[in-house]
Amino acid sequence: MSQSEFWNQRYALPEYAYGIEPNVFIQQQLDLLTPGKILFPAEGEGRNAIYAAVKGWEVTAFDISREAQKKALQLATQQQVSIEYLVGTLDELAMANHYFDAIGLCFAHMPAEHRTAWHRGLVKLLKPGGVMMLQGFSKGHTAYQQLSPKAGGPKDESMLFSQEELQLDFESLQIDLLQEEIRFLQEGAFHQGESALINLVAHKPH
Repeated sequence: MSQSEFWNQRYALPEYAYGIEPNVFIQQQLDLLTPGKILFPAEGEGRNAIYAAVKGWEVTAFDISREAQKKALQLATQQQVSIEYLVGTLDELAMANHYFDAIGLCFAHMPAEHRTAWHRGLVKLLKPGGVMMLQGFSKGHTAYQQLSPKAGGPKDESMLFSQEELQLDFESLQIDLLQEEIRFLQEGAFHQGESALINLVAHKPH
């Protein structure tokens, strides 16, 4: 099964796989920023993008799943906001460099061999002074996956993040926050339980 087929299956269900509330960390970071243009890559069903739109951001999102796009636009209609939601990969969409004031990455895990190029490709899209915010599962999350089948996250440990990997991927940015934490997630049916997370906030130097 291809990645797009996997995600289309997950998002085709009527309920929202990860709920409709924004991720707590992404929400907290957005609340600190002045709204501008923001990108949500691998955004799934749109919970973070919709929150940003409600807060006054001009939102672009993308994912490889057309079912995700349908659910996100449905949620946008319910919340009476407008977002641009594209379907495709970062390479296929060929977005403008130095365009976005912020980028929000929420559990956007790529195969290890593509991770660095993916992250650095996104950095190019940030304006000078633009903010990158990320929350994902850390390498320590495998222990929590063994404890709870609903803990979520990639089963391939190489797709989980370490601080060293993120420092390398975002070495062109000024890192403002890079920390690991254990948090009880309650995000829909697929993120439930104690989880080992890693958080990053960084900005592009002027």
